Amino acid sequence: MGKGTITVHHVRAVLRGAERRGLDTVPLLQAAGIPPLLLGDDRARVTPVQFALLFRALYRATQDEFLGLGSAPSRPGTFAMMCYASLGCRDLGGAMRRGIAFYRLFPGGPELALTADGPEAVFAVRNELGRDEDRFLTECLLIISHRLCSWLVGRRIPLLRASFGYPPPPHKDEYPSLFGCPVRFGQARTEAVFDARWLTAPLVRDEAALEQMLRRSPFELLSRRAYGTTVGEQVHRDLGRALLASPRLPSLDETAARLALSPATLRRRLQQEGTSFQQLKDAVRRDAAIAGLAEGREPIAELAARLGFSEDTSFHRAFRRWTGTTPGAYRLGQRR
Repeated sequence: MGKGTITVHHVRAVLRGAERRGLDTVPLLQAAGIPPLLLGDDRARVTPVQFALLFRALYRATQDEFLGLGSAPSRPGTFAMMCYASLGCRDLGGAMRRGIAFYRLFPGGPELALTADGPEAVFAVRNELGRDEDRFLTECLLIISHRLCSWLVGRRIPLLRASFGYPPPPHKDEYPSLFGCPVRFGQARTEAVFDARWLTAPLVRDEAALEQMLRRSPFELLSRRAYGTTVGEQVHRDLGRALLASPRLPSLDETAARLALSPATLRRRLQQEGTSFQQLKDAVRRDAAIAGLAEGREPIAELAARLGFSEDTSFHRAFRRWTGTTPGAYRLGQRR
């Protein structure tokens, strides 16, 4: 919600509906390999595999595509029928409008809207959805809708910006990479904006492709992908590839040269996107460390050396700064 790790805020949010229904979420967390105690630490993170397993477990337990987060449940199969209905349209604009009309048939469903004024098209979620106080369901609707549209036309549709009708949450720094565009909070409504010319793009998928996609949905659509549409994403991808080959990560000057930018321009572009080169280096090492500890096979000392730490103590300090716990405690929690 990709290869990057997922903040514990999203784990808490996805559990709310099941908790309100009185379901015991501890076995669901344990089945996904997520230590329940991890939920008490705001800095904790989980791997995409763990989050997908939890999502699937909640889907089965609630029998609700909205996971108990909406005003009314969405029966399993609703999303699939919306996709089949939209697939018969000639272009993306027609498919989006048909999907919006489909969900309007259900009382308590999401109130979605599509407008095209001049060069920009706006897809909005107009209503507060049930007891979705974390806005997880609202944000999922934006993400899944955008990625479904991209899948239908066979090309990634770049978002120009995303706006949210509520104050910035504690994990606000996650949003630019999650949506792949500049984000703004405290706006009039929650919406995603893209070039209106995409509305005339023809659909390139058939029912056979849809059936294959639905077997992995919505987890496939929720998986965070780095599309390389921002400089931060390009730097993150470059650093991730470098870490696979060597413990030494490239410097800012080396990365800037690979991106055909001057170091000053790279710093400025990253600052405009709300991040920095050091933050991206930390994120790459953090995600690789969490994934390595979750897999549980590599000794911690070897993992530290592979990630470029000359001493175990420096790795422990960095991991505690990233997650609030030590590598050993994190791995022990996974095993328990």
